Amino acid sequence: MAKVLCVLYPDPVTGYPPVYARDSIPAVGPYPDGQTQPTPSAVDFTPGQLLGCVSGELGLREYLESQGHELVVTSDKDGPDSEFERELVDADVVISQPFWPAYLDADRIAKAKSLTLALTAGIGSDHVDLDAAIKRNITVAEVTYCNSISVAEHAVMQVLALVRNYLPSHEWVVNGGWNIADCVERAYDLEGFDVGVIAAGRIGQAVLRRLAPFDVNLHYFDTRRLPEELEKELNLTYHPDVQSLVSSVDIVDIHAPLHPKTYHLFDKNLLNSMRRGSYIVNTARAEIAVRDDIVEALRTGQLAGYAGDVWFPQPPAPDHPWRTMPHEAMTPHVSGTTLSAQARYAAGTREILEDFFAEKPIRDEYLIVEGGKLAGTGARSYTTDDKASPGAK
Repeated sequence: MAKVLCVLYPDPVTGYPPVYARDSIPAVGPYPDGQTQPTPSAVDFTPGQLLGCVSGELGLREYLESQGHELVVTSDKDGPDSEFERELVDADVVISQPFWPAYLDADRIAKAKSLTLALTAGIGSDHVDLDAAIKRNITVAEVTYCNSISVAEHAVMQVLALVRNYLPSHEWVVNGGWNIADCVERAYDLEGFDVGVIAAGRIGQAVLRRLAPFDVNLHYFDTRRLPEELEKELNLTYHPDVQSLVSSVDIVDIHAPLHPKTYHLFDKNLLNSMRRGSYIVNTARAEIAVRDDIVEALRTGQLAGYAGDVWFPQPPAPDHPWRTMPHEAMTPHVSGTTLSAQARYAAGTREILEDFFAEKPIRDEYLIVEGGKLAGTGARSYTTDDKASPGAK
């Protein structure tokens, strides 16, 4: 039987379970591209419950223990004395989320002699050293598409929050003020702006569709051009590279995976090639941008605003400069872990585990690494060196 080590974020400070705002969540059908929802044999939770924290356990304990497996759940993940580090040495399966990632670097993988499966409850496997996983023949999987719409909605919200100067206006009310001039001195209509999406995969396309009714001019870059009929439907302008896109738009929305081609892509030179007063929303990965170059661009006014929910490391230190830089609308990494999304990625995690333990094929769209090589979605979205240029997820 297997030892499953699950790293989840801490419980609410007010205790678990919380008092839920709603009694249920809407049921949704297949994803827009026809992929089905996760299809485990059963689930041991009620959709809408808080599953992504330690006490939520992704709804897995009853299932795993009924099969004779051991489940260890912790939020203590960083440093050589962490519970994660201690339990990792004989773990067969490691599960974590992008929002509270258990970083599986080469050294940790070398210590994990029994590790056969690294599973992301959500989307994004860049917290796993894929080269090391390939060398060790470790399967890497994630629940593709489970929270893509969740992230897209969050990105659209942050675009509007920046352009309309929402958060500073809200603060005036909270602090007892009614300073309309201070609120609107940085507020604009979104209508008519040029908006560019980097990586038009599932999340990027969902953002484009949701922004189209705002009567903006939509642009995109992806290494795989979208079908002509979709470009016409949404009136999209295609750009052959990132440099062309960022110099042509007022708002940049990033949805690319982190890999050698995107690491520190948004540095001082690229930022300075953008229109003065541009905005960036980054719900992809923090290290696509150079941390201090973002801070400086906001300070000088080259950027009018920066928002997102991805940081490095996660969680960031209390003195991380993105917490206090001007004109930011940052959140913790929450875009993909709504209660709605948790129901999907918890079910998908169980589906993957059921197939893995039964030695059945894991869905191709869930696979990142299998059989000592990139596989499935991983082969289309990741690289293990700097020679390839993958597209969006």
